Amino acid sequence: MTVAAIYLVIAFGLGGLAMAVRLPPLVGFLAAGFVINALDIGDVPQLELMADLGVTLLLFAIGLKLDVRILLRREVWLTTSIHLVVSVVLGTTVLWLAAVAGMAMLSGQSTTTIALLAFAMSFSSTVFVVKVLEERGESHALYGRVAIGVLVMQDIVAVVFLTVTSGTLPSPWAVTLVLLWPLTRILRKVWSGLGHGEMQSLFGIVMALVPGYALFSALGLKGDLGALIIGVLLASHPASSELSRSLFHVKELLLVGFFVSIGLSGLPDVPSLGVALLMVLLLPLKSVLYLVLFAMMKLRYRTALLAGLSLMNYSEFGLIVVSVGVTTGLLAPAWLVEMSIAVALSFVVSALVNGRGHLMVEKIAARLPDQDDQSLHPEERSGDAGDAEVVVIGMGRVGFAAYQRLTEHYRLSVVGVDYDGPRIRRLAEQGLRVLEGDATDLDFWNQLRHSESVRIAVLAMPRHGANVTALACLRESGFSGTVAAVARYDDEVQWAKEHGVDIAFNVYAGAGLELADQVGHGAPSPLGDGVDPESDEPHIPGNSR
Repeated sequence: MTVAAIYLVIAFGLGGLAMAVRLPPLVGFLAAGFVINALDIGDVPQLELMADLGVTLLLFAIGLKLDVRILLRREVWLTTSIHLVVSVVLGTTVLWLAAVAGMAMLSGQSTTTIALLAFAMSFSSTVFVVKVLEERGESHALYGRVAIGVLVMQDIVAVVFLTVTSGTLPSPWAVTLVLLWPLTRILRKVWSGLGHGEMQSLFGIVMALVPGYALFSALGLKGDLGALIIGVLLASHPASSELSRSLFHVKELLLVGFFVSIGLSGLPDVPSLGVALLMVLLLPLKSVLYLVLFAMMKLRYRTALLAGLSLMNYSEFGLIVVSVGVTTGLLAPAWLVEMSIAVALSFVVSALVNGRGHLMVEKIAARLPDQDDQSLHPEERSGDAGDAEVVVIGMGRVGFAAYQRLTEHYRLSVVGVDYDGPRIRRLAEQGLRVLEGDATDLDFWNQLRHSESVRIAVLAMPRHGANVTALACLRESGFSGTVAAVARYDDEVQWAKEHGVDIAFNVYAGAGLELADQVGHGAPSPLGDGVDPESDEPHIPGNSR
């Protein structure tokens, strides 16, 4: 217990230090692993279990929010395929040239060995990318959905690789996994009777670990992939978003173990650090290749840049590939340390780059050649606010209620905006005036600025980080109208007021005021029974979602 306490103190201290210098806490957790390793404090056997649980719950949560149709889009499957092949070829070439130049760790290695290293470097980290997207509140943005789709495709490639290299085929009983589809229909009914408390959270953990991880592992398949698939099969349940939120903090805490464990793999010496730095220098090529491919798939430069930058890192799967190479005798054990350092450094570099914000991406995109708006992907084409006086950004419960109040009570012309396509289609079917768009996109606000009728912008997105980015883009575009924003915490309200938001509103305080008004008037709430102020799903009459 004493050793575990020391681990926690170091992880907490360095995580806090990273936050103090405006870096994601995970950078501090990575550093904590190397510090603990250097101090030779001792082992905590449960750390690996904690890390595995965190990754399993992460993939289960991805499944709960994943629209599998994204995998069939060519900007996902075709980009993943081409990027994988080109990355292996380029990576092999660069590492071979370094070996010819006399780099110690690479000198004398066979082409097969070097190609295996390049293959390990071609993957991006699902854990890191999803964590960054969740912190930004942009996992449902187009670039976020595309990036997650690429990661899932890479996970499928990983399963194939592990199956081939293991020398054994999955169990013949693996074909029975098709029965999971009718089984999950029964499980969804069980889920509906569990309420909203700890039983629902426990249900999610059991689903991820038993029919997910344990069952797939027993049948000779990758357990993490099993958790992802179970999440996808359960995603149609109306409470899927609620379950994902209830598991969020558990998953985040367990993932601390994952990031700390990377640094425990080994300590670098000068030669190994040189090779790891060479691997890190290849990261921009990885990102540029994604940019080119996404642009060829008719995505806007901004979307392509954001997706490419988010994928600009190495994956924990690279460690598995290297481990397989060590087991088969293709690689020396020292390469595990090399890859661990490269993965850790790539996380640091990616965190620094992605932390620069969207305005940096907008400035880079502005320097690239113009794109024909009509030739772009349908989701990338500009919308039109028309004669709207108010634009409500984020059409979850709060945004939906604000839209109704502004239109029905104040008789204002309002347009709602959200980047969740299915949600927009559901709202449009109910007769609402809505647009699919991304408020963290500077072009979106530039277009609104040209619409002289828009004089009020309501930022009602559930994540404070997304509202912050939208506010920065709004100001950059020159919008001079009234800005209102919702927040969940008092410090977020204070931040909004200090940064020029005209109306900053605590959503919990608003729920209390609304409740008091309804009691006073003796009328039912227009938000519906059992409103959850944290939910980002609107209550639409006649729609279970």
